[in-house]
Amino acid sequence: MTPKEEKFCCFYALNGNARLSAVLSGYKNSPEIKAVKLLSRKDVGEKIRFYRKAYYDDLRALAITGYRQLAFGSIADCIKLIYDMDNLPSLDMMNLFMISEIKKPKDGSMEIKFFDRIKALEKLTEIEQLSEESSIPFYKALEKSADIFSNDEEEENVPE
Repeated sequence: MTPKEEKFCCFYALNGNARLSAVLSGYKNSPEIKAVKLLSRKDVGEKIRFYRKAYYDDLRALAITGYRQLAFGSIADCIKLIYDMDNLPSLDMMNLFMISEIKKPKDGSMEIKFFDRIKALEKLTEIEQLSEESSIPFYKALEKSADIFSNDEEEENVPE
């Protein structure tokens, strides 16, 4: 597979648009036709599935990290933002991930709304249940193969 074809697979896995993926990969003449030809190849299909799985796994891991931070993260920097405006480090150095909204009314006060920790925990639970459900067929296949293996061993050990 050429580097251009590899790029096509990567772009197509991300955006699902064959023509756009061909153009972004560098195919200038008849990108639609080139995209159709590429998509008809078995190796290209396999590479696209590989990239989609990698992207999904990365996105899933990123979502889990974010939900964990929302559910269990510290709000210390957020409290500093409210009470110690004079002695703040750079905002880039503060962890303000849990803030969903900041308002500064005309009276000079500051209102901060946080993301809902319970909802974040619920989402984490959903993600865990989905991964358990998707792994069940794998475990069933392992159990079947273990049963077959143990049955074969028992038959070998039976005296004749």
